[in-house]
Amino acid sequence: MTTRLLVIEDDPILGEGLKTGLQKAGYSVDLADRLDAANAVLARRHQPAAILLDLGLPDGDGLKFLKTLRRDGQSVPVMIVTASAQREMRLEGLDSGADDYVTKPYDLDEVTARTRALLRRSWGMAADFVQFGPYELDLNGQVVRAGERSVLLTQREFRVLSLLTSRIGRWVSKPDIEYAVYEDAADIESNTIETAVYGLRKKLGAEVILTARGLGYMVRR
Repeated sequence: MTTRLLVIEDDPILGEGLKTGLQKAGYSVDLADRLDAANAVLARRHQPAAILLDLGLPDGDGLKFLKTLRRDGQSVPVMIVTASAQREMRLEGLDSGADDYVTKPYDLDEVTARTRALLRRSWGMAADFVQFGPYELDLNGQVVRAGERSVLLTQREFRVLSLLTSRIGRWVSKPDIEYAVYEDAADIESNTIETAVYGLRKKLGAEVILTARGLGYMVRR
């Protein structure tokens, strides 16, 4: 699971509230209040795992933005979050490539649950649990279980492990992990990923996370 999301919302109160709620659920969030700011995020090397999109924006139409994404072949999951509850608008949004549609005012817990479901579908998962080795990662509870034993994770350990298990059996580079874990590139410290991996190995076993120079880290099935 790539845990970074892009929220496009011009209302500062709603935008910050949604960002905070999603962060508490374990995601990293880029918040853009205009389409040009959203396009700047999408121009980065690392893409968000999903987009939560308002339709009425100061510098353009969110629906046209969505259509452009799909026309350009971008398959990133998109959830429309808008005040328009009209049936015709809902149908047009879904037909234009949206994966979900939520109307304001919304329940934050529901939006968070819908976001998890959106990501699960994009990753081909059926539930909020990921099996790896003898462990089960509870994406909602942010805990690892091995039978009856529960292993609590720090927020950073959870983000690192959730990313690695979403790409289970594949190498994930350190820059990709840093992008998912940090809110701001300026905050990145050179050894923080290594510290999180060390903590996970200490809690789960040294063999759980593999390391290869030049490739990064990997969790095996």
